[in-house]
Parts: sequence; structure tokens; C-alpha cells
Amino acid sequence: MTDPDSAGHVLRVTRTSPASALPFAGSVFDPRFGVHDGPASLDFDAVYDEHADFVWRNLRRLGVSEASLDDAFQDVFVVVHRRLGEFEPRSSVKAWLFAILCRVARDHRRLVRRKGGLEELPGGVADRAPGPAERLEQVEALKLVDALLAELDDDKRAVLVMAEIEELSAPEIAAALDVKLNTVYSRLRAARREFELALARRGGGWP
Repeated sequence: MTDPDSAGHVLRVTRTSPASALPFAGSVFDPRFGVHDGPASLDFDAVYDEHADFVWRNLRRLGVSEASLDDAFQDVFVVVHRRLGEFEPRSSVKAWLFAILCRVARDHRRLVRRKGGLEELPGGVADRAPGPAERLEQVEALKLVDALLAELDDDKRAVLVMAEIEELSAPEIAAALDVKLNTVYSRLRAARREFELALARRGGGWP
């Protein structure tokens, strides 16, 4: 998402931008001005600083293309800012954020399809600096995971990422997706089965 500043320039926000770079920062809508004061309110800056990488990597895992990542990332935090007062402590912040980014990712993928574009596989590697051989292995492994996840439907992909990659508990997943616990278990079993079958079709092993 882009937003023109007062001089007409376009502001772009990425995962490395501070929370103050978001277009609503400093406005009356900024949660730091007390709009969302209350016993269950979250501190926006703390949520942004602690979970920016979490949001970024899971938008990738849920199929948002490289070209759309910045926009989707900002869209997530616009929703977070608007809904801070709705957060309930019975849910973890990660589970709450995942529910938001699932919807944002789905909207961005639909927009790409409506425009007739191709959803490219996200790239990227770990933040630390590996050697050339290790970097190549990481890139190939990430591409394989992204390709396998792309073969799952939205519901199965979300549950598999939350459970197997982000290691959220089944109750957290159920709360985030607003589904029954048995539904989480059923989707997870199906997702694991389809993931393993897809892996087997590609040779049955990691790079």
C-alpha cells in the first residue's frame, strides 16, 4: 500500500520501516494517541517492532507475490491499528495477527487473479549471511516449500503454516480462524497428507 505525503511524494512501508513511517502515524487515528486506551489494549509500536518479520514471512508463505508484499504488509498494520481495541487477551498476539494477515493475503491474491496476473513464487532467504553453497540450498528449500504450500487450498495452507512452521497450538489456531477445534485437527491432517503427497511427486526429498 502506498500513501502520498503532504508534498505529493509516495510513501512506501516495508518490514524494516519503523512504525512511525506508517501513513497514519502522528494523526488522530494513531493508537499511540489513546484512541484505543483500555485494559485490553495493545501498544502499537510494540506489536509492530516485535511482529513485523512474522507478518512479512507469513504473507510470503500464504502466497503474496514479491510485487505485492510491501502493500500487503502495510495493509495488515492498517487493520491492526484500527482493531487494536478488539484484541482479546485469551488469544495470543501471533494468532490474532495471523487471522488478519490471512484475510489480507487472500485479498491480494484475488486482486492479482482478477487483473490476470501470475502469482509468482516468493523469494528470499534467512537474514543472516550464509556462504554461497548454503545460500543456494536455502533458496532452493524455500522455493520448494512455497511451491508445495501453493498446491494447498487457503484453509489447509493457513493451518499448516500456523501449526508446523509458526508452532501455534491448535486452540490458538481455532481462535485465530474462528473455527472449531476439531476443524483445525481435520484440516491439519488433510494438509499434512496433501503436502507429503506433493513432496513425493517432486522426488520425495529436500534439496
